[in-house]
Amino acid sequence: MSAVAARLERLPLSSFHRRLLLIGGLGYMFDGLDSSSLAFLLPVVSKLWQLTSAQTGLVASSTYIGYFFGAFLSGVLADVIGRRRIMMSALAIYCVASLASATAQDWHTFFALRVVAGFGSGAETVVIAPFLAEFVPRRYRGIFCGALVGFMSFGYLTSSILGFAVVRNYADGWRYLAVITSLPVVMLLWWRRTLPESPRWLESQGRAAEANGIVSRIEAAFVERGIALAPVSTVSPLHDAPTPASGSARGNAWRNVLALWSPRLARTTTVSWLMWFSVAFAYYSFFSWIPSLLVKEGLTMTKSFGYSIAIYGAQIPGYFSAAWLNEKIGRKAVVASYMLLGGIAAITLAFSHTGIQIMTAGIALSFFMNGAFAGVYAYTPEVFPTAVRTTGTGSSSSFGRIGSVSAPILVGLVYPLFGFLGVFAMTTTVLVIGACVVFFLGIETRNRSLEDIEASELEPAHDASSQLKSPRMQG
Repeated sequence: MSAVAARLERLPLSSFHRRLLLIGGLGYMFDGLDSSSLAFLLPVVSKLWQLTSAQTGLVASSTYIGYFFGAFLSGVLADVIGRRRIMMSALAIYCVASLASATAQDWHTFFALRVVAGFGSGAETVVIAPFLAEFVPRRYRGIFCGALVGFMSFGYLTSSILGFAVVRNYADGWRYLAVITSLPVVMLLWWRRTLPESPRWLESQGRAAEANGIVSRIEAAFVERGIALAPVSTVSPLHDAPTPASGSARGNAWRNVLALWSPRLARTTTVSWLMWFSVAFAYYSFFSWIPSLLVKEGLTMTKSFGYSIAIYGAQIPGYFSAAWLNEKIGRKAVVASYMLLGGIAAITLAFSHTGIQIMTAGIALSFFMNGAFAGVYAYTPEVFPTAVRTTGTGSSSSFGRIGSVSAPILVGLVYPLFGFLGVFAMTTTVLVIGACVVFFLGIETRNRSLEDIEASELEPAHDASSQLKSPRMQG
């Protein structure tokens, strides 16, 4: 591995890493708060502007439309112009659009602003995990990146409380909620201004002096606090020296996208895309339709405040248990096992007939499906080389959004034909296929440096490596 990577890997876990986790995690929290609050805003604005079913459905999809384009575009651009710049600009876009949506006087304006807010939210969340992964040593990377997305559960839980306490009790409560979800982001933007750029990304761009300067400042902060640093491990010579990025940003971005489907990365990209699709498809199949389907079966508990709080609350231990297991059993095992256990919970829910059975199965389903995402978010940045890390992560996330959008549509088509059990059989089958793809075809990343993964797992094809800007490394 390079000297920059070796110096980052030898750093002890400290407040520096925890600060990065908190700053990134708060971004996920506000993303979760914003996206889940739409469930409480939709009935109000639908009645306010007398929307048809088609118009209501369009507004409901606004955030996901924006997220799809934001995730892909930011992933591509973050590999060209840097992680920090995208994280800051995307968060600003989200903040302005979300705040402006509180002033909307018609549904067309509200829809457009929600799309823009979703764009900013998707653009930001895709870059945070790769950014953190490039700073945290391999022995902590899985738990840190898994815990990062766990912050989203606090956003979901907060939105349910605000939805019942604010939106339902005030005539303009939906406007108040839009403001509440926007203003704290201003403080987060101010805090993020101090973030450094990723040294690993800078090195992949041939900007070694800048990369070394950032690492030196980080090391100096450790020394000032009296923390002794271990000697830098032996650094193997680079097979190819890093070369500065050349050409236009557009050209580099296009080459990065093509590189994902080169012989070198095609398998990795396929596994990542299918993993994201299956988890997102199952998650949105279950949680967008379960309340309605259970009501059709005569079970109304899923409409209660208690059920909503319980389901959102179960996300917290789900995320953080998976984050802890990321380092114990590996990301592949976490993703596959939590997906399979989520499928079992879904089948149990399908056969539930009493309130306590529904509550228990629903909590288990929320626990495992959200926990699977903690594995997914930790695993995805690790399997792509530095030069295309956010391009791979962003494209995978965007492809997953196809699953989240198509799931409710397919459930609506399957239910009249095959009934309640048909829906659960279809969704569980997708989960099982996704779990098998990850477990049997995925790369093992636990306790391995990003450079080791790249060198040993992603290096064999010489013709594809020329499309990437990162150096080929040994070590």
